[in-house]
Amino acid sequence: MIRKPVVAGQFYAANADCLRREIAGLVPGAKNTVDAIGVVSPHAGYAASGPVAGDVLSAIKPKPTYLILGPNHTGLGKPFGMDIKRAWETPFGTVETDRSLGGAILDKSDYIEEDTLCHDYEHSIEVVLPFLQYLNQDFKFVPIVVGSSRDALYEKTGKEIAEAIKAFNKPVTIIASSDMTHYEPYASAKKKDMKAIARILDLDVTGFLKAIRDNDISMCGFAPTAVMIAAAVALGAKKVELIKYNTSGDTVGDYSSVVGYAGIVIS
Repeated sequence: MIRKPVVAGQFYAANADCLRREIAGLVPGAKNTVDAIGVVSPHAGYAASGPVAGDVLSAIKPKPTYLILGPNHTGLGKPFGMDIKRAWETPFGTVETDRSLGGAILDKSDYIEEDTLCHDYEHSIEVVLPFLQYLNQDFKFVPIVVGSSRDALYEKTGKEIAEAIKAFNKPVTIIASSDMTHYEPYASAKKKDMKAIARILDLDVTGFLKAIRDNDISMCGFAPTAVMIAAAVALGAKKVELIKYNTSGDTVGDYSSVVGYAGIVIS
């Protein structure tokens, strides 16, 4: 079974050669890479968020397995849904899912379930894959949609994922796919986003979720980000770096209503 791309030709080029040139223009030259436990990377169209995605995903060492957590924009399917039985297709070809890690997570987690419907029309995980394919041809991944729920459940699920990764006993990087503030003036969006980013830099799940609520921050992937932080902490993370922050205004030139994008690496 194959999960077909749903935003190829919209968020990124549908032709492999065009896509390769598109990503090549977004990925900086050779630089030192980090052995990342966790990452925050955006998922908008490459014209807007690609510079941040290119910087952050090229800043991490390639791994044989990635766990990609994304929000559920469609509202379809299970609230915590894993699509483990299908390979995922992009213009660069198919990427196999890692059923061994996926099975370990399903065994450990009380809330994550197998589900394809929540992934069928969801773009947040799909748009990460071409970057990983460009940077690392040989990998598998586990896609999980994370819906809105209680704060304690995010932390519990993150710890369960960490236990599964420990049992898996192979290198894994967890990528939380998220954009930041949506459709506010540049100054307002950046001010809000920096409050959320500050708590991520502190590896503070509780403070991060409180900042989201208290400041009405429309970060679509706050739930997968909270799960990723909790998992990273349980896996021994100590260092966090903001690789890049910008907004759609920086790429399209309209600062009156922007979307924010942050690239963060946890190691």
